[in-house]
Formats: sequence, structure tokens, C-alpha cells
Amino acid sequence: MPTESYVGAVDNGTSSSRFLIFSSTTGELITYHQTEMKQICPKEGWAEQDPMDILNSVIACIDKAVENLKAFDKDPACIKAIGITNQRETIVAWDRKTGKPLYNAILWLDVRTSSTVAKLIAKTPQKSKDSLRKYCGLPITTYFSAVKLRWLLDTSEEVRKAVKDGRCLFGTVDSWLLWNFTGGINGGKHITDVTNASRTMLMNIHNLQWDDYLCQFFDIPKDVLPEIRSSSEIYGKMELSVLKGLPISGILGDQQAALVGQLCFKPGQAKNTYGTGCFMLMNTGTEVVQSEQGLLTTVGYQFGKGKPAVYALEGAIAITGASIKWLRDNLGIIKTASEVETLAQKVDSTHGCYFVPAFSGLFCPYWQDDARGIICGLTQFTSKEHIARAALEAVCFQTRELLEAMVKDSKIPLESLQVDGGMTINNLLMQLQADLMGIGVVRPSMPETTALGAAMAAGSAIGVWDINNSAAITTDLFTPSISQSDRDVRFARWKMAVERSMHWDVKPDTA
Repeated sequence: MPTESYVGAVDNGTSSSRFLIFSSTTGELITYHQTEMKQICPKEGWAEQDPMDILNSVIACIDKAVENLKAFDKDPACIKAIGITNQRETIVAWDRKTGKPLYNAILWLDVRTSSTVAKLIAKTPQKSKDSLRKYCGLPITTYFSAVKLRWLLDTSEEVRKAVKDGRCLFGTVDSWLLWNFTGGINGGKHITDVTNASRTMLMNIHNLQWDDYLCQFFDIPKDVLPEIRSSSEIYGKMELSVLKGLPISGILGDQQAALVGQLCFKPGQAKNTYGTGCFMLMNTGTEVVQSEQGLLTTVGYQFGKGKPAVYALEGAIAITGASIKWLRDNLGIIKTASEVETLAQKVDSTHGCYFVPAFSGLFCPYWQDDARGIICGLTQFTSKEHIARAALEAVCFQTRELLEAMVKDSKIPLESLQVDGGMTINNLLMQLQADLMGIGVVRPSMPETTALGAAMAAGSAIGVWDINNSAAITTDLFTPSISQSDRDVRFARWKMAVERSMHWDVKPDTA
């Protein structure tokens, strides 16, 4: 009987770090360990994490997951490779000589760079946030890494000095982890993959290399940036944790990893991941599709050196699961996130209450940094149950906006939507999503598709995972149960609420 073979996947997100171990033959999740990540919010709109906390939490998860494996009487020697998937756009600057961070990691949802964005847009020939799309597929907003790097260089003397002295390394979270995993100050590999690089605004979306014009535009020296590689190849060997010596052979940004884990390998296939934010990706094949609807053009994956990159259209929503956390931590109307389903089920509708959770502006398709969250349509009848249900409906309405934009751009109508992420355990949310979109919602019974995608990329690189013959995923299907007219009336009201949230955080003219 052949020996079992496993692949491990590091999954570092905004709210947690995890290490998951999968069977490379069946795709079954064998075991995992997870720890919550602390977020630092020094000012309104700022969101940071300690890069050392990120690293240490991942190492702790690896060691504990391997302990779990032993407890199941399974041999850790069966783990053949490690993949990495990570929160994208979040940036780390560190000192190559000491290995220490030069600043906290600035998270993807941080909006401190609003004034930097305004200056950069003013610098473009067209004075437009879309001026760089033809190079990188992305608009100039607070979301992407280059804008955060520019802010760091403008404001941190320590970072500037490290760059001048040739000591500074920049990277997204995958690069920070890989550099440390492969030796750190003792020969660590400074590498990223094409999916993470495609979220920086510095990579040319066509040739998959750091772009001279973009680096000059943002005034970021190329020598501080990691080498760009494919999503599936051996980058180096693990030097930390109990898995020392194993190849690290897969890297995918978290949303691209979910695209792979959901087996969206054909043009037109799409998935939506529900986490802190919401991210819908549609495979568009090997051709770059530029969006005219406020979506993002991004790299979906590239399986191996010299292989063609597969592209995707992406719609990003900043706040979905984070709004449920807000109901828990700020309003105190639920004690745990899972209680929101029970609370929302106590009423049959929101009775005209709409919640637009634009806590850090609106992402796709609006790109409005000055929008702020509102709850409207309140009456004396409105209760916490209605607000809880409105928070769930907000997730669904925002997803419908992405879906409509994606269909317009791709010219491919979607008959169903594949979903994953922590929020998908909420059956009411899934049913509301089907109702408010008007198409079926397909949920895998094994929800860890993001980590699965990273494991598939890593296993494929060393020949222990056959991506082309991956086992079919068992699923649950939610079908629409309301009329088209009801759906459209509610969506029109949502659009009115969104309009009211815009241009709220307008700074007085101090010029």
C-alpha cells in the first residue's frame, strides 16, 4: 500500500493565522491549528499588525498542527511540502541585516493614505484614479501596496534611512514569511509570487515584472522589492519550526488561492469569499480583461515557471464579516458572531432598514474613500433584530453589485456562484444571497478552500498533487425563493442607501 502524502498550508489572514494539513490524494483536511491575530488601530482609519506577531503566530500554528497530526497517530514525515496563502496588499518593511521590522505591517483596509492618493492622482496626465490601469489593472486607491509604501517613505525616517543604507526590504506578507522561513538574515529568500505582486500597483500585468514606469511614478526603488516568481515552484527550504527541511513550493494571495481551491480553472467560473471583506473573482483565461465597471484586473494563478498566467476579474468589498464583528464589539447586540443568524431569523425582513457598512469607504464598484457607514430607514419599530438582518443583507447587496459589474465586463452570465469563507456557515446569509442575486449559491461542504488552493499549488510543484484530476467537491445548493420584482425593489432601495453614504468624510479645504 502506498505511503500517505500530505501538504501543509500556511493561511495568514487579517483576523487569524492558521496551518492546515491536507491529503494530497483526496484533498481531505486532516488537521489544523488556528490563532487569532491582534489588530492595532492607533488612529481612526489606521489598521496595523506587528509583523513579529504574524510570524510567531504562524510558527506556533505549524508546531501545534503537527502535534495534532501525531495525536491522530499519523506520521509528520508524510508532509511533503508547504504552501503559503496570505492577506494581500498588506505591506511589511524590514531590515535585511537585523531581521527586525522597521514599522508595523500596514493592512489592506487601512485608509491613512487618502491624502497620498489625492497627490498621486493629481500627478497623472489625466488627473484620474484609473490612469495606471493599462499597466497594472488597478485604480489608484488606499487599498494597494504601492500607495502604502509611498506613505511609509514619506513619513518614516527609519524606513527612509534603511532604504538609503541598502538595508530595507519591502514585501507583502508572503514575502515576509518566506524570507524568515528560508533563513532570514542567514540567506533568506526575498521572493513573492505573481498573484501578490499583481496587487502592489508596481507589477506590469502583461509581462509579470516590476514595471519601470510604475516604480518611477511611485518613486519606489526596485532593489527593495522581492523577486517575482510563479505561484507553484520550489522557492526554498523551511529553516524554522518542526518542519525544518521541507520545500516551500506554493504561494497564492488568499483570494486567488480560493479560486484555485474552488477549482475555477475555466474562463467564466467564479467564486466569492466571505471573510473580513468579500472578494469575488472570475477566471478570464490567459487574456487580460480591463474592467469598465470599477472591477480589478488581477493575476489568478501561474502554475510553474514559463507557464502562462491565468487572469481574473475581481470585485472587492472592504467590510462584510467586519460589520458582524462591529455589531458584537461596538454595539454589543450579539455576544458571538454566530449569534447574528439566530437574531436575524427572529424577524421576517428588515422592515425598510438598510445598513451600508462603509467604515473605510466603499471599494468596488464605487471606489469612494470619503463614504462612511450609515444605517437608514429607522423607525420606532426598528429593533436589534432588524439591524442584524440588515447587516446580513448588506453583504448580499454588495455581492450583487459585484456580480452585475462582472457580467457586464466579461459578457459571461453566471448561472450560479461558488462561495467559501467563514461567513458561509450562516445558512440564512446563504439563502438571502441566493434570493437577492437571483441565482443559485453553491457552498462546499469543506469550507477551507483558500488553504486548499495553497496546498494544491505547493503539492503540484513537487509532483504529489495532480491539479488536473482533483477530487470533485461535495456541495450544498441554495436556490432563490423570492420574486424578481421583490428582489429589484429591495436592490433599488439599497442603491438609495449607498448614495446617502457617499461624500460624508469631506475634509475642509485648508489650502
